[in-house]
Amino acid sequence: MTASLLLTAAVALSLLAAPGASERPVVQDPPVKTFRSSVDVVSVSAVVRDRKGRFVGNLERKDFIVAEAGKLRPILDFQSQSDGPIKLAVLVDISGSMRVGSKAVDAQQAARHLFSALRPRDEAAVFSFDTGLDRVTPFTSDVALLGASLGRVQAPFGQTSLYDAVAQVARAVAAEGPGGGRMPQRSAVVVLTDGIDTRSRLTSQQVATISSSIDIPVYIVALMSSIDDPREGGTAQEEIAGALPTLARWTGGEMFLASAPAHASVAARQIVDELRHQYVIAFEASKLDGWRSLEVRARDSGLTVRARTGYSSRNIGVMSEAQKPR
Repeated sequence: MTASLLLTAAVALSLLAAPGASERPVVQDPPVKTFRSSVDVVSVSAVVRDRKGRFVGNLERKDFIVAEAGKLRPILDFQSQSDGPIKLAVLVDISGSMRVGSKAVDAQQAARHLFSALRPRDEAAVFSFDTGLDRVTPFTSDVALLGASLGRVQAPFGQTSLYDAVAQVARAVAAEGPGGGRMPQRSAVVVLTDGIDTRSRLTSQQVATISSSIDIPVYIVALMSSIDDPREGGTAQEEIAGALPTLARWTGGEMFLASAPAHASVAARQIVDELRHQYVIAFEASKLDGWRSLEVRARDSGLTVRARTGYSSRNIGVMSEAQKPR
């Protein structure tokens, strides 16, 4: 019996010493192969209108096409958003050119039109600029406080760094987003200006790249006298005729001409309505670094989609496995 036990023990020891036997204990198992639990994604806010300019709010994922650098990309996630809270950064031009006519008064009235369109869960902040940028009041839902803050906006004076100010405010809005700077949807910069820029270090194209890379649409309300309104046969500033509308479109925003109080009121309502009627489309980010051109369109050629025209692979979010479509 004793010999038998010794023989059994010897066999067991020889097995443990055999090649590969050390891999059998649980604590020494090789690591199990794992897969990525998340993917880098780009989220794009899009506004869709029909031929009559009306919002289209009943579309589905299959109704959209996303192309990056000319190549189709599959849509990973899709949301149709309506009537949710919005966040506006209102940027008021206080440079010397705003002293001409009633531009300064018109800018403040346009801001009040925007504030009057806000709902209790909406937020807005007021910034002013000439060659520098001043945060007049931080983001708040208090409409009365926003209106009162316009009284603290300085009188127009000095030169203009319009493009620099837009870039700074776009970054400030992004920094207000949840999750360490990830942008909430329905955020935008609204610029109230006569469109004249004299001192910016950045170009309109550079600002458009910055704003669109973090999905901040820029809306511009271009304030002018009726004799300068091209709709009335006038000649607008060069920036209003070219650089500013291009900047707005590249970021997914729009430019509005305002030579009368009614124009600013209509622009304010349209801006707020657009931010409340958005689709949010997500796709996997490119593995290439740098700027990537982007096109979002509807399969129905009768519909017009407005969205940002590109993104930077350095400004992307992450989609977890739980967020991926099943």
